[in-house]
Amino acid sequence: MISYARQTNEEQPDAAPPPVEEHIAPAPRVSVQAFCETVETAAAVQAAGEDRRLGKAHLKIQMGGMAAATEAYRSAPTPNVIVLESDGRNDLLGGLDQLASVCDAGTRVVVIGRINDVTLYRELVRRGVSDYVLAPVGAIDVVRSICNLFSAPEAKAVGRIIAVVGAKGGVGASTISHNVAWAIARDLAMDAVVADLDLAFGTAGLDYNQDPPQGIADAVFSPDRVDTAFIDRLLSKCTDHLSLLAAPATLDRVYDFGTDAFDAVFDTLRSTMPCIVLDIPHQWSGWTKRALIGADDILIVAAPDLANLRNTKNLFDLLKAARPNDRPPLYCLNQVGVPKRPEIAATEFAKAIESQPIVSIPFEPQIFGSAANNGQMIAEISANHKSIEMFLQIAQRLTGRSETKKQKSSLLSPLIDKLRGK
Repeated sequence: MISYARQTNEEQPDAAPPPVEEHIAPAPRVSVQAFCETVETAAAVQAAGEDRRLGKAHLKIQMGGMAAATEAYRSAPTPNVIVLESDGRNDLLGGLDQLASVCDAGTRVVVIGRINDVTLYRELVRRGVSDYVLAPVGAIDVVRSICNLFSAPEAKAVGRIIAVVGAKGGVGASTISHNVAWAIARDLAMDAVVADLDLAFGTAGLDYNQDPPQGIADAVFSPDRVDTAFIDRLLSKCTDHLSLLAAPATLDRVYDFGTDAFDAVFDTLRSTMPCIVLDIPHQWSGWTKRALIGADDILIVAAPDLANLRNTKNLFDLLKAARPNDRPPLYCLNQVGVPKRPEIAATEFAKAIESQPIVSIPFEPQIFGSAANNGQMIAEISANHKSIEMFLQIAQRLTGRSETKKQKSSLLSPLIDKLRGK
């Protein structure tokens, strides 16, 4: 019997999350070989292989279905994952038994079939098949099936990466990202980390009033040392739920990185933190493009002028083309209503982008300037400021979570707590 890792979808809760909020964790570096019966399925698998979540997987597609797979592995080792399409005309169970005789232990099998029968499904599970997907399939179905083989159901919320980038320099993207991360940690009660990727000029340390001796530069320049324990030592604690991976913000060396320079850091953070907020600097390089495309959700911060409109449109077009199976990026307008400055109205902005801004944050230099100079968040300066609700709204959309309700306190709360303790 093949010792497949079993993962079934049987007896799942009735209420499934809406597709737009679905979070699929990326697959690790694995080999995947697909044996298809139809051109349509082969095309779907090929499109899945181009999805960012299978970016590290090595995918090979062949035609011939079950018979071709059995013949291929008589003289070759099996990969980590085999995807098999069955058109239902042949004996599926008998074919799996033949495949088992030539399959290596530990190989995981995903079957794409056309028979919608629970008895067959249970028999496939009994034989150790990891997943059964009903044809016809789309690229996202293949992505979901393969990625879910390597993520436990209870860990689906872990490792969500949110990338925040400005459409233009000076639009307040860092301020927005830091306050949104604060809302994620405080109001949604999620453990989160802010990774300041502007190593030369990053402001996260200033905004959170932190001056850690180590930070993200230590990890990037020592990729062979990056693991969970090493990253934990680099994190600076801001609140109970919020940590910071700070930028050095020094100019004693240049920060020229290769395309995959941050991969090890991001992979390690994914394995330990439910939410990672990337504060991406306004520059265009291989690694910034890779960080944006590889993120689970993206927020673009723009000011209401022509240059921001052009850059936002360019970012939208590129990211939608590079992430066809993800929801489009979100964007917000910031610094709206600067006195005597001509601005592009939000309606005109939305018409050009073909998407509405999630929020429009007004220009209020007094409170935002005070927060920046004091090393505080807006919520710490003014607990009832209207922008706080906007930050929470962004946090909810980016994480797919609703607000965690806080228990109301009263004058008798201390006495009641004391009595409960007794």
